[in-house]
Amino acid sequence: MIRIENHLGIIEISNDYFSKLIGHAVSECFGVSGMVATNATQEINAFVFRRDSIDKGVRVRSHAGKLYIDLHIAVSYGFNIAEIVKSIINKVRYVVEDTTSLQVEKVNVYVDTMKVENT
Repeated sequence: MIRIENHLGIIEISNDYFSKLIGHAVSECFGVSGMVATNATQEINAFVFRRDSIDKGVRVRSHAGKLYIDLHIAVSYGFNIAEIVKSIINKVRYVVEDTTSLQVEKVNVYVDTMKVENT
């Protein structure tokens, strides 16, 4: 739960909401093949339900009213990784700040694997 206190009161937003919001934004970026699980729970859910969840590979933390986002992704082989990462950072920052009006302090993108796309 992300908890932000301001002059009007306390705002609480679930981590699940942020994870899904960010997962959708990342999946729309060019060159991203998918998200990579970061913990056992995500791996088990993907195995049991035989599908990738949109929030897999997303971690959101809050400190002093600012958000810190960690993303673990898989990219398509043959694309410029630096440009893909730059695109993801800009899109995630824009989507989160526009949707929630909360400041994103840092977006860390970890490229865990490359996938060859079958045509």
